Amino acid sequence: MSDPGISVVICVYTEDRYEDILAAVSSVRAQSQPALETLLVVDHNQALLDRLTREYKEAADVRVLANAGPRGLSAGRNTGIAASRGEIIAFLDDDAVAERDWLRYFAEGYADPRVMAVGGRTVPIWASGRRPAWFPEEFDWVVGCTYRGLPPGRVRVRNVLGGNASFRRTAFDVAGGFATGIGRDGDKRPLGCEETELCIRLGKARPDAVLLIDDRAVIHHRVPASRERFRYFRSRAYAEGLSKALVARSVGAAKGLESERRYTTRVLPAGVARGVRDALLARPGGAGRAGAIVAGVLAAAGGYAVGSIRARLGGTRFRIVEIENGDGQEGGGKA
Repeated sequence: MSDPGISVVICVYTEDRYEDILAAVSSVRAQSQPALETLLVVDHNQALLDRLTREYKEAADVRVLANAGPRGLSAGRNTGIAASRGEIIAFLDDDAVAERDWLRYFAEGYADPRVMAVGGRTVPIWASGRRPAWFPEEFDWVVGCTYRGLPPGRVRVRNVLGGNASFRRTAFDVAGGFATGIGRDGDKRPLGCEETELCIRLGKARPDAVLLIDDRAVIHHRVPASRERFRYFRSRAYAEGLSKALVARSVGAAKGLESERRYTTRVLPAGVARGVRDALLARPGGAGRAGAIVAGVLAAAGGYAVGSIRARLGGTRFRIVEIENGDGQEGGGKA
């Protein structure tokens, strides 16, 4: 596949990130393999919608849209998918910039017709200028970045990570769109896992589907000072547990926790051991990293327990929508 035609969707929600949004769009425009289009989907913020519409009113390659569904990242992505024209739809966080060959490496992955999704590597840009000494690389997913424990190179995975990912359009025809009610909703509790749930659902609908991560497809993601703090770390880990409980309820614990079992039994114990070793060698942050890993596991486990109870009592609380291409609208769905 020489040129599959890639639409890039960037979901935005706050004017606080206005300069970051402009930088994200600029990085897409600078790609070695040009995007077919860039779609900015604004999540129920009229002031931001108006401002971006004025910013890009003369730009033929950028479209500004209002989220056509309920508030939240999943519905915004579904709006972008429905309005897009590319055979491949890529997603970029609104506070990230892509390296020049980002889309080229994505496109290469789709030369194999079995490939339904390709993700990349997300590198943190710390507001303080460097990683906090106590912050373990094994938990970089807390700040939306690629974490220690993922295999290097171009490898097959259960799921891609949503802020740096792409899907073949037919994946959404087969599996439906992102489930609403499971992922982020502006500044509320930092839930996630919507891309995990989608990827598992896709694998069930198409058992022959191949999902890849290519670590050459790199983006750089801003981490604000508020997310460098332990309070956010613990809150995000707890929210991940809540989200994982919803995913497990939807797709079953066997698939919903398949990758997490290896992560918790191999990757994290090795991280604790490294932290303890560094502490014994008087290296900065060793004890903090070991303690943070333990605290993160306990927080996630607590969130999973609470989420499981809530799911059993109240049922699944999210909807899987069908994508109606071409008009920016979502189709019907089911709980």
